[in-house]
Formats: sequence, structure tokens, C-alpha cells
Amino acid sequence: MIVVKDLYKSFNDTLIIKGISTTFDKGKTNLIIGASGSGKTVFLKCLLGLFAYEKGSISYDGKIYSNLTKNQKSDLRAEIGMVFQGSALFDSMTIAENVMFPLRMFTNMNKSEMEDRADVVLKRVNLADAHYKMPSEASGGMRKRVAIARAIVNNPKYLFCDEPNSGLDPKTAIIIDNLIQEITDEYNITTVINSHDMNSVMEIGEKIIFLIDGVKAWEGSKETIFKTDNEVVTNFVYSSNLMKKVRQMYIEERH
Repeated sequence: MIVVKDLYKSFNDTLIIKGISTTFDKGKTNLIIGASGSGKTVFLKCLLGLFAYEKGSISYDGKIYSNLTKNQKSDLRAEIGMVFQGSALFDSMTIAENVMFPLRMFTNMNKSEMEDRADVVLKRVNLADAHYKMPSEASGGMRKRVAIARAIVNNPKYLFCDEPNSGLDPKTAIIIDNLIQEITDEYNITTVINSHDMNSVMEIGEKIIFLIDGVKAWEGSKETIFKTDNEVVTNFVYSSNLMKKVRQMYIEERH
């Protein structure tokens, strides 16, 4: 579980994150949503420890990040898996070598042990025969699955995903969403996903927080987001014709 209390972050005297408090639950897919410029990326980087914040606290299973020593922060980093927006694979490494990279960074495993562990997670993301391929030989969906395999190879307690469906077609995006949710359940991870994709909200939004201009404007679940009367949320959620139809179906079902 990650607990955020009254968090503030600014750049050059401009306040970006404005007093956010929330909880990201263990074993659930927790989504941060909002329009471009809402503060999602800055908030995520604060959670990852990449940005220092001026006020408030972030605790990981009771450990307050700002109170940790340098070594303790390093130990915490080893418990975090990250899926980057563009997958961020190393072009000069094979898929298996990409997956093993965190093991080289954070463990004392020998080569055989690393290869065995990489084999396990590649099978889990349905890439059992992809070990010796290069990233350039993989489709966008395959690269995302490699990124997920790399993120979970070290058995993390926390999984962060930055726009994991970016650049994917709708069908592949659903596959990636479902894979992230399955892994969250199986590994009992605290998963935090930064997204603007309403399809992801509908598929896997067990806990959702909505940001606007650095403020938490709403929080709830995929079941409750269609029931809210919060205007800023409904304007975002029903900005597409598809979601307007979903909203209309929900209203008709209620009546």
C-alpha cells in the first residue's frame, strides 16, 4: 500500500501538485487519470522518488520515503517495477538481456539464475520463444509485454506504469490492460497506472483518482465513475462519442 498525505510540488515558484492525499491499495490496479497538464506525470515521478516535493509525505507500506536513508531508498527502489511509456528497451540488447537488466542491477544472481528467472517471466507474458530477438524485431505489443516482464522480473512490491497503452491499437491495448491486472492479482502488487485512456478505466479501474490542475478532483472506481455528478469528471469521461453512448446506456438502465 502507498499512502500519500497533503503532497505539494512546484517548479520555479509555480505550484504543480496541490495538496493531494490518497491511498493506492495493494493487489489493485490504481489509475491516475486526467487531461494533459493535469499533473499526472509530475505526481507519478514524485511517487517514484524522481522528484523531491516541498510538503507532505509518501509512505510505502508504512515506510515514509523522506525519512529513509540513502541505502534504504536504494533498497526500496529494488522493490519497484516500472513500465515506461515508450517501453524504454535497450536496442543493443536481446529481449532476454533487457529482462535480466534489473537482476544485474539489484541482485547477486549468477548468469544461470538470471536466465531461469527471465525465462519464467517471459513465459508469463506469452513470449516464451522471444529470448534472442532484438527489440527492433518486436511489434509494439510485444515490446510492451517485454517491458512488463522486465518490470516484474525482480518480484516487485510496487508496479508503476506510465501510459502503458500509448501507441497501441485498441485490441492490443485491452490485452496489455488485462495482463497488468492479472499480474497485479497474482503477485499481489500495489500497481499505479498513469493514463488518459478511458478504455483502461472501464477495463481495469479498481481505484481511480482524477486530477485537474494538480488537484485531486475526484476518486472512486470504474463502477462509480459513471454515477458521479462531478462536472469536471463527466466532461473528461464523456468527451468522446463512445463514452457519451455508454453514459446514455447507463442512464436508460437506471430508468
